[in-house]
Amino acid sequence: MTSIDDLFKVQVLYYLPPFGLLTIYQRPSLPSSKRKLDLNNDPNAAYKATKVSAYGDVKTNGRTTVEDEEDQDGLAAGPEMSSEDGDLPDDEDGRFFGGGVNKNTADVLDFIDKRDKDDAKLEKIDSAWLRKLALNFERKISKNTELRARFEDTPQKYVEKRYKHRFMSSEADLDTDIKALSILAEHPELYEEFARLGCVTSLVSLLSHENTDIAIDAIEIIDELTDEDVDAEQEQWGALVDAMLEADLLNILYENIKRMNEELESDRIGTYHILGILENLSSRPPIVQRIGGDTRFIQWLLSRIQKREAKVTQNKQYAAEVLAILLQSSPENRTRFISMNGIDVCLQLLSPYRKKDPLKGTEEEEYVENVFDCATCCVHDVEGKRKFLEAEGIELCLIMLREGKISRPRALRLLDHSLGGPDGGLCCQRLVEVAGLKPAFGLFMKKQDSETTEHLLGIFASMLRSLPANSAPRIRLLAKFEEKNWRSIQTLVQVRREAASRIAIVDKDIQSEKASLAAEEFEERADEWLSRRLDAGLYILQTADIILAWLVAEDEGAKKVIGATLADRDEDLEVIRKTLKDQLDTMDADSEAEDPMLKDMVSTLIDFL
Repeated sequence: MTSIDDLFKVQVLYYLPPFGLLTIYQRPSLPSSKRKLDLNNDPNAAYKATKVSAYGDVKTNGRTTVEDEEDQDGLAAGPEMSSEDGDLPDDEDGRFFGGGVNKNTADVLDFIDKRDKDDAKLEKIDSAWLRKLALNFERKISKNTELRARFEDTPQKYVEKRYKHRFMSSEADLDTDIKALSILAEHPELYEEFARLGCVTSLVSLLSHENTDIAIDAIEIIDELTDEDVDAEQEQWGALVDAMLEADLLNILYENIKRMNEELESDRIGTYHILGILENLSSRPPIVQRIGGDTRFIQWLLSRIQKREAKVTQNKQYAAEVLAILLQSSPENRTRFISMNGIDVCLQLLSPYRKKDPLKGTEEEEYVENVFDCATCCVHDVEGKRKFLEAEGIELCLIMLREGKISRPRALRLLDHSLGGPDGGLCCQRLVEVAGLKPAFGLFMKKQDSETTEHLLGIFASMLRSLPANSAPRIRLLAKFEEKNWRSIQTLVQVRREAASRIAIVDKDIQSEKASLAAEEFEERADEWLSRRLDAGLYILQTADIILAWLVAEDEGAKKVIGATLADRDEDLEVIRKTLKDQLDTMDADSEAEDPMLKDMVSTLIDFL
């Protein structure tokens, strides 16, 4: 629900003769689905954020003010109240209650409303409008550049005394024209022409402006124009972004992020929007490579998430989020991050949360989750697994499994990914050596949600795949399944039955849908149907049956228990074989989805069954 503060957030001063200087409240812009910047309403922070311009003028955060040459101390802010006019009655919307608006003021409001309506009717946003806007924008940049060049070597006191108004007016005009570009976000069909006119290069160049307020405004506009909420076609968005990259946007962004002092509110906002631009650009894989290829960004993000703060700020959380996006999107970026000792840094940042939980719904909670994501995507690589072992990541995850609350499911996920893949053998051995079987099996024997069950099954399947035959760790693992009269096997069969029941319901619905579709439409719906089966528990079913198949192949006692448990519902090993056969068929259809060793393993297990 819109608050009173939101309704009356923006104030604009109009000077309309003969009415004088009036304050008119404008409506706020429409809401966006993108992450919102949290504004700092602390008056102390606002005071500290006040800066002095290059010419000695105090300027507020992100705003350029224009001062008149004349002393206007005696100018009244609005018309004087007239006793003759008296109070107008309340209007039908109940906006005014009991006076305060005389006839003169009401006439002004009506005049402005009429003018706004007329402007809305006349103004047409098209190519001609854009060319006019671009020409005016370039003129303002040229004028400002000329004034700055003229007074570059002029003593500051002299500029303040003789040319202050002219100089500040130029800065204010440029600031206004930059903000006016935001309307392009509502007309992405003009992006390509905007780039052809050369305005993109000019806009990017303003990021290097000596006045950081001007630079931050330009950064904010670039963030807005490249936002995912903009309803732009891929070609339109690409033309705009390509022009920005050709103008050396990434290098200039890094130079800006280095000069930001986040203790100042304006610089904090600027840093936030730079992170927003990096997130926007990361939607295209080649650009992710370019961002990561310039290792300065990854180094800065890694440094930023380590910055000590009494309370995790929005920018610290956002830096962790952008870092996670860059790492998830590119193996090369992960390699660079690992070489910077990034996994050890992540584990050190997560270590305080082995017993302590961040408050729910806070920036800190999301920050912790993003740091977990950074570590998790890196342990897929061979070097990442090695660094994870060196940093005692297995041990930290086990502590979180035993004592953590919010950190427990994330630690379990990290553990699952570190043990997975053809290179997870050393991690599997370390888990057994540090007594990790007991907490893992203890969790499995309790009722868990589907995500926790998936990760526990993934851990068991990885150990059965990677632990050497007849080795002490493998023997200990098989003995764990035998404990308490094979109770874990009975739980495993129950888990696969529940998943199979859910999938059967989805399969029935899919078959009904296929009956009403033409054969050529099946391929279009294939991904949707697979997604629905995965949501119903397909991964759980497949992984549980792989574990059962391993136990059948390795232990005669386990084979008898599995057969007897399945027979309770008139089932046999054929149901497990069928699941594995379906999984193998899927791998054959998509040869890039899985590694050849996994396909060979599944094929061998089918033969055992």
